[in-house]
Amino acid sequence: MGSAHTARRHRRPPSRVGQRRPSTPPPPVTRSRYKRQQLMRRVALVWCLLLLAVLGLSVRLGYLQLAQGAILSEMAHTQQARRLNLNETRRPIVDTQGTPLAVDRVVYTLYGHPALFRQPIGVVAQTLAPVLDLPAAALVDELKSQQTGVRLIDDLSEDTARRIQQLRLDGLELIPVQQRFYPQQDLFSQVVGFINVEGEAQTGLEAEYRDRIKLPEPKLPSVIGPALPVSNLPTESAPQQMRLTLDSRLQRVAQEGLRKTLRQFAAKRGTVMVMDVHTGALRALAVEPTFDPNRYFDADLAWLKNWAITDLYEPGSTFKPINIAIALEAGAIAPDDTVYDEGQIQIGEWTIQNSDYEASGRSGTLSITEVLKYSSNLGMVHIMEQMPAADFYRWLEKLELDQPTGIGLSAENAGPLKDRDQFVNSYVDAATAAFGQGIVITPIKLLQLQAALANGGYLVTPTVVEGMTDDQGNLTWQPTPKTPKPVFSSETTDAVLKMMEAVVADGTGKPAQIPGYRIAGKTGTAQKVNEFGGYGSGRVTSFVSLLPVEQPRFVVLAVIDEPAGDDAYGSTVAAPLVKTVMESLVVLEGVPPSAPQALNGVLSPD
Repeated sequence: MGSAHTARRHRRPPSRVGQRRPSTPPPPVTRSRYKRQQLMRRVALVWCLLLLAVLGLSVRLGYLQLAQGAILSEMAHTQQARRLNLNETRRPIVDTQGTPLAVDRVVYTLYGHPALFRQPIGVVAQTLAPVLDLPAAALVDELKSQQTGVRLIDDLSEDTARRIQQLRLDGLELIPVQQRFYPQQDLFSQVVGFINVEGEAQTGLEAEYRDRIKLPEPKLPSVIGPALPVSNLPTESAPQQMRLTLDSRLQRVAQEGLRKTLRQFAAKRGTVMVMDVHTGALRALAVEPTFDPNRYFDADLAWLKNWAITDLYEPGSTFKPINIAIALEAGAIAPDDTVYDEGQIQIGEWTIQNSDYEASGRSGTLSITEVLKYSSNLGMVHIMEQMPAADFYRWLEKLELDQPTGIGLSAENAGPLKDRDQFVNSYVDAATAAFGQGIVITPIKLLQLQAALANGGYLVTPTVVEGMTDDQGNLTWQPTPKTPKPVFSSETTDAVLKMMEAVVADGTGKPAQIPGYRIAGKTGTAQKVNEFGGYGSGRVTSFVSLLPVEQPRFVVLAVIDEPAGDDAYGSTVAAPLVKTVMESLVVLEGVPPSAPQALNGVLSPD
């Protein structure tokens, strides 16, 4: 037993020489540590992706800026300006004093987007109402009609648009629109014309000089905000404008006087024109009825045309001075000749008589001056009998009755002459033409013919355009009128002018007298042709004046269509209107009195 015990006690463990001791085992991985590791891996991945994205964007940005910069810039300009309706930009039109008659301006349309409001609709409406001068309740109803794109109001001024911006209301949008604006409203509407909502020129100078007024197409601004100021719109470096020969001051006198006359006599329409007899420059061209070109869509279609240059009428007795000049120039009569006025004659089936025949009967022997002074139809028939009808017809052709004046306004018309064989072979046609019936012209044509009696016998071209001016007022372009055409000698026109002076001094033109001024004139009361081809009860009254007689400068013509009443004649309707215009004309143009000692009709002592 002892041996066994000894052996167990001295047993040694196996040798470990050359063997590694086992390391301490790693601690177990906890849940929080695992999450931390995953988060760090994700952050690293995100950073890598961001770096790659930045690198890619940098490469793309460089490509877009360097390779496609010009193309994209042009596209951006177009897209950013898509809501600015520039239409066709035009130069201003001004009168001879520089008063603006037509200008381009920017107005705004206000849209509401209720879905974007941060305040209740009622609060927005209450805030907007005073600025728009609209009832808040009406705005509420509009804004509740839909969630976005509610068109609230058009044609807002820049000042109003700025006030709306200052309210700082979310959900409101101001869209700028370029618009043609006419500050004088209805004063020059038939002359200047108008631009429609599509930006297209329709009538008047706007249409006739479309290419001259049009500005080069502008380069659009790169950024357009919701309320682009007018000053940010593209403009010429050296702005130009079209300057007219018309004077707003005289035009207003003519327009208001014409309107008053039409009301007084319940007339259909009328025109008053003032022209420089030497240059053809019109100082006034008033037409009634007229319209506001800013609201042309509210006007009757008949009002849109300038009937003084488009419509034909029989001038009646205002044509008699022209015929006397023809007869004098042709040598058919002399200034001191006489004719016999029997008051009424019969030509075939036609009866020709003086307007006062029923009351006065025959007038007897009349001088040529008295024929004009008393407006004798029979006297004119016998004057024109002194020359062959064929010669009379050639003179009407020489005076270009069948040709437009070339005034430079769109749609000017010209009256056709009757067939030559008919005129020559029909005695009644030459007889009625002698006192201004049976021939048709426009009022502007009569104005041109009458000017020839005042300027020594030349047909001048009427014009309303002086030219284009730079920002210093210097003319850079002028229309080129036709060379004045000589038709009468100065001896003939001097003789006729003195006869016409007698009409105002002691004849039918007395209502046009202005104390201190020598004025020549002629009344006219012509029957109108009815729908059946005969003469009805309608009439056209007119009066033409030339002043001052000693050194003529201006011709003034008034034509009133269909005045009502038994006392509606050229002397009662048109002559007083012309006097009103002349009284302002001599002041505005500085026309000195012919006889200073007779001012106000009172002779002053020597």
